[in-house]
Amino acid sequence: MLKWVHYCPLPRDRTIAPSDARMIVNETAKDAKDERRVFDRRKDGIDTVRSARNAKAATPDAIMRRCFRFGGSDPRVATCRGKLQNKRSKLNQEINKELRLRAGAENLFKATTNRKLKETVALELSFVNSNLQLLKEQLAELNSSVELYQNVDGDEPIMPMIPLGLKETKDIDFRDPFKDFILEHYSEDGENYEEAIVDLMETRQATRTPTRDSAGIALLLRYYNQLYFIERRFFPPDRNLGIYFEWFDSLTGVPSCQRTVAFEKASVLFNAGALYTQLAAKQDRLTARGLDQAVDAFLRAAGTFRYIHENFTNAPSMDLGPDMLEMLVQLMLAQARECLFEKLELQSRDGRNVDVCLDLAQEAAQVAAIYNDVHGLISREPVRDYVPETWISLILVKREHHLALAHKHLAVGLLDRPIAEFRVETRLTLEHIQKSDGKTQLDATVPRDDNERKLLGKAHLREALVLHDESQRLQRMCRDLKSKPALARVLKKAQEATLDSYNKFGSEDDFRELLDPPDIIASTKFQLSITHPDFGQHGVDDLFKSLGPVAIFSAKRHWTAPRLVQLQRGPDGEGFGFSVRGDAPVIIAAVDHNSLADVGGMKEGDFIVGIGDKDVKWASHEQVVRMIKQCGDFINLKLVTPMDRNYLKKPGKPNNHHDKGSVSASSSSGVSSGQPSPAGSVTTAHVVRRLPWNPFKKSGAQRENRDLTFDNVILR
Repeated sequence: MLKWVHYCPLPRDRTIAPSDARMIVNETAKDAKDERRVFDRRKDGIDTVRSARNAKAATPDAIMRRCFRFGGSDPRVATCRGKLQNKRSKLNQEINKELRLRAGAENLFKATTNRKLKETVALELSFVNSNLQLLKEQLAELNSSVELYQNVDGDEPIMPMIPLGLKETKDIDFRDPFKDFILEHYSEDGENYEEAIVDLMETRQATRTPTRDSAGIALLLRYYNQLYFIERRFFPPDRNLGIYFEWFDSLTGVPSCQRTVAFEKASVLFNAGALYTQLAAKQDRLTARGLDQAVDAFLRAAGTFRYIHENFTNAPSMDLGPDMLEMLVQLMLAQARECLFEKLELQSRDGRNVDVCLDLAQEAAQVAAIYNDVHGLISREPVRDYVPETWISLILVKREHHLALAHKHLAVGLLDRPIAEFRVETRLTLEHIQKSDGKTQLDATVPRDDNERKLLGKAHLREALVLHDESQRLQRMCRDLKSKPALARVLKKAQEATLDSYNKFGSEDDFRELLDPPDIIASTKFQLSITHPDFGQHGVDDLFKSLGPVAIFSAKRHWTAPRLVQLQRGPDGEGFGFSVRGDAPVIIAAVDHNSLADVGGMKEGDFIVGIGDKDVKWASHEQVVRMIKQCGDFINLKLVTPMDRNYLKKPGKPNNHHDKGSVSASSSSGVSSGQPSPAGSVTTAHVVRRLPWNPFKKSGAQRENRDLTFDNVILR
């Protein structure tokens, strides 16, 4: 094998500038790549037909048609979301380029003994690290561009949510590896599966730009389901086909490359969860319907991230790590809870009594408590080093904002009605939702008269104003949040509403006004349950179904090459001497000694994969028996012998009441064996059909949460 080495000597008496060093590295790589391409063309030749077909398939119009065909969107559409994702893709490529340059420079620094060259490489490394830091800051700014995903059609400002961007990946050409494996492992012509391979590649291409709706989610889950078959057909556990799945981290842009299909499946599911967050963020949250859809989408996103966390381990990228996924689950639950609180406020806007205000206060305190828990998760190592600083600041802002709303709603409920109109249930609620430490806080959680009621209500209003000021201060301190006008308007509007309520009830002087109000205990009347991805709604057909049932004809099973067995009975009506059982594929159950089948080379446990010119890998027992009967005295069979016979155990014990050709009471007998029989005579016994396992049909044990997961271990 020829080994290409492109060598560029450096003069000993010359110092190379960093820009020149970078140019030399890039030009060297380009020249080596061009020379290698010329050599490959001369060595292997060019298939003009395939090249023309591939060139035609790679045109922009063809790519757009394929995306629309499989449910993707046109990547050239200049929407705000599309521009953001295109910037993310370009930044990922730049980060990948800088990482390669850094790896090469580090290797050169370790290998060289030239002092001047070491100084030059060290200087180049400093430039590369600086560029990497700038690129990662730009990617963090893209992750902080939450306003591009929000619904901004309404005039009334809304609190922005935190959606996720999609992970980017590179194209993969499955043609040659799959065709070679089909020829080598399945002993079939790979060219017959050209269309199926192209369909798989086009589906994967469409998943890179899914539409932001239910069709985009369905596309991602269909591709995930298709990977169930692809993994078992083409990825044996003991070898590598040379196919690597490369995905970029959605938060850092660092690429990760793995040969396991589990990494591909986890990345596709992550994009499904990220798409759910974008669907939730774009809903019109000024209507009850939009809020319901936002809650549902956030719960589905949380369920998707929880599913990845529970079923995939040893992730090579940070966004698939357990700490990050657990934080994302809690963040989505917090945003779902926030949307639920907004719906409660919307529904009770026109008629709020004391009890409704107390319920709103508890719900707002619950939202603040959940965001406080999320802040604890996002502030821990190593999550804090990877998430944008904007996310952390926005979570703090939301915590203070909803705590302010809790105090405000409680104060409005206290100040709206005199104490005489309070019901017994209202007094009990006031006693249980407030907690005083007795030192710096008012201890009158349940007012005894109207004077205490007003003092307690005004204390809660003052606390709400202080918290509103704190939320605005946190917003101004964050550079990215400071430039978000919608967020500033939401906080300002909430503060003005609380200030109007405070001014409405006057400003009486009392020494007890110096004390803080009691804390509000977080509580909720609504239980939110995460929704795991429902793969059963997006069933797919095996693109490579012609290879046979995947439970038998898979990459981890081994069998001999197909062989042709021809049997012809004589005029005396002698039997063929074999029996069959099972379905899809039908198995040779028994072969009589010195019979035609035995002499012809048939063995017990062989699979019948063809009769004449017909493929019968998917045929049932009855169909195979009928086809053998129609053949008469001459049978032309195509058989394969499995090398692993552990799964070929007979389904039951022999039953003496059946014919000699039948294997057991639970098996299907085929052509009679041993004793002479009339031409074409067939004996059949009771049939117990074992249906192949269906990954998209939920049984009692599978329905819980373990659909479609086998060996989902992502190698580092």
